[in-house]
Amino acid sequence: MQKAVALKYDYRSAPTVTAKGSGLLADKIMQVAKENNVLLHQSPELVEMLSTLDLGEEIPEALYLAIAEIIAFAHSIKSHQW
Repeated sequence: MQKAVALKYDYRSAPTVTAKGSGLLADKIMQVAKENNVLLHQSPELVEMLSTLDLGEEIPEALYLAIAEIIAFAHSIKSHQW
């Protein structure tokens, strides 16, 4: 079953979980992200880890590097778009 986790990053503290779900809810999370030009990153292992967190919870320090790489990649893509 499809799962999705949405993160918010405000550049002041660690990213936090803002939405998560599976099945139809995961589809809706991804649809809203696409409609708002939010980069979707597919990593089943990372989603599994993030889905154990509560809404509003900051990501654990062990995931900082992985999430930082995704954020940096998203910024590089956006800076190259017309």
